[in-house]
Amino acid sequence: MPYYQRGDVRIRYEETGSGFPLLVTPGGGLNSRVSNWQTAVFSAMEVFKDDFRCITMDQRNANGGESTGPVAVDNPWDAFAEDQLGLMDHLGIREFFYMGYCIGGCFAGKLMQRAPDRVVAAVFCQTVGFRPEDPAVMYRHSKENWVPDFMKLRPDVSPDTIEKYLHNLYEVQPDFLYSVPRDFIRTCHTPMLVLPDDIPSHPLQTSIDVASLAPNAEITVYPWKEPMELKQRTIDRVRRFLRAHVPMRATAQYAD
Repeated sequence: MPYYQRGDVRIRYEETGSGFPLLVTPGGGLNSRVSNWQTAVFSAMEVFKDDFRCITMDQRNANGGESTGPVAVDNPWDAFAEDQLGLMDHLGIREFFYMGYCIGGCFAGKLMQRAPDRVVAAVFCQTVGFRPEDPAVMYRHSKENWVPDFMKLRPDVSPDTIEKYLHNLYEVQPDFLYSVPRDFIRTCHTPMLVLPDDIPSHPLQTSIDVASLAPNAEITVYPWKEPMELKQRTIDRVRRFLRAHVPMRATAQYAD
């Protein structure tokens, strides 16, 4: 299992396949980790390995993962982006596609904001988002599913630090994608494809808003997970979308 080290941050990652680089992050909220591909709606690492150089990682401090680092209280979304961009730098990758599941929608927004010249296209799969009728849903999810096990592993981190961290993740910008404002998505010309969902932490409206606001966004039908034939067509649409956006300067390099 390869690792990337930057200061006091250590990131575990995996790679498969070849072709234009595709960074994919599984769902799971703050527990986004490589092992979550086993229960994902579909594993991007598996279905796209014959098309792209697929790269995935345990996010920093995900329980059950092997990536570790400080709890970035002051700039949590930027810290995730720095880990992801740092991994791409470590691998010698300048331009790449990004596909984020669940919390990965928030990662996508921040990556496109931080590195507009590097993220060639982005796919939002079942994105997390703010739900006005249940504004504490992501805070509550993290308190229940991430905090207890993390505190057992890291008794050096105070409860007050954890509270400030969750506040800065979910309550500083209690709207939309948490990580970026609507005005950014409205002016972001990066091609995007949105695969909607609608469960408490994955509001359908957030997916619709991304697709409506972004100038170069597309959205799939909803629901799309069943029957299997429709799910496969949706996967094929993601593949076509990404293939269509391989930069011309890279086409010859990654040609079959």
